[in-house]
Amino acid sequence: MSMRSRSLLYVVFCLLFLTACYNQGQQTPDAWDLTKQQMDSISFSTTHHYTQNYNFVVTARQLPLADALPDMAFDTLYVERGVRIVVADIQTVPTDTIDSVWVKVAQDEAIQGWLRESELLQGVSPDDPISQFIDLFSDTHLLVFLAFCTIVGGAYAVHRLRRRQAYIVHINDIDSPYPTALCLLVAASATLYASIQLFGAESWRHYYFHPSLNPFALPLHLGLFVASVWAIIITSLAALQETLRLLPSRYDAVLYLGGLVAVCAFNYVVFSIFTLYYIGYLLLIAYVAFALYRYYNIAHYRYHCGQCGGAMRTKGRCPHCGAMNV
Repeated sequence: MSMRSRSLLYVVFCLLFLTACYNQGQQTPDAWDLTKQQMDSISFSTTHHYTQNYNFVVTARQLPLADALPDMAFDTLYVERGVRIVVADIQTVPTDTIDSVWVKVAQDEAIQGWLRESELLQGVSPDDPISQFIDLFSDTHLLVFLAFCTIVGGAYAVHRLRRRQAYIVHINDIDSPYPTALCLLVAASATLYASIQLFGAESWRHYYFHPSLNPFALPLHLGLFVASVWAIIITSLAALQETLRLLPSRYDAVLYLGGLVAVCAFNYVVFSIFTLYYIGYLLLIAYVAFALYRYYNIAHYRYHCGQCGGAMRTKGRCPHCGAMNV
């Protein structure tokens, strides 16, 4: 069995392994059996996506907590960054013109207090690694920094690599579909992510508070995005294996993989930003056409020598052994 066949079997196996049964979730009791407090809690959770006993992690340098609601005298406590807190109570204060929703959070029995919901959400992140990962890659400053580093570093790397005729994705590519597929997946996933921000912001907000890695337990657009993330992970492993197999030296492989990572980072930044202004959709169509054209006309070897088995782009004399192939 060829290495490419093994790679395909590996991808199929990973997809089957990651397939999960649909989880119906916790059954909700009959609404007639709920108390008014429970109904209010469900209503708040539907619109705000969290409720009592929800866990957060403090991301601000300090989170100020008042020991009473604003119509009473109060002192201020401070919770430091990295501390885990839990929502203990939620109250509405109609007289507050800044934010009528006040939330009581607790670090422990001794440290607990109140603050406005807007102040809370700006200084915390859900106590879930997926939500914290979303925070990391949604940070505007990080996107701008990545864009600058990717453009400058990528331009310099392409210049240096082209001078020594090194392998570069889309330019002097290897004969494997996985690197090209990985770049296209990253571009499409970034476009889908930005589209969800534009047209399904509330559903994304709910996913942010209640994340899942099972695409079958989510709405269609969110399920497609999570499935694309899994596809990126699987395709990355296949691209790594193919690069190490096809390139003649580990040095060339490391340079090629570094360029591949740079192109993927560039795609993520560009398509995430430009899709917010509706330009990303046209860019995606153009990029897909460009990437496929470069692969099938430049990188892909359509023929193999009948004598030595070497890869050939066109029929004729084999560049490896000199045999004629007609």
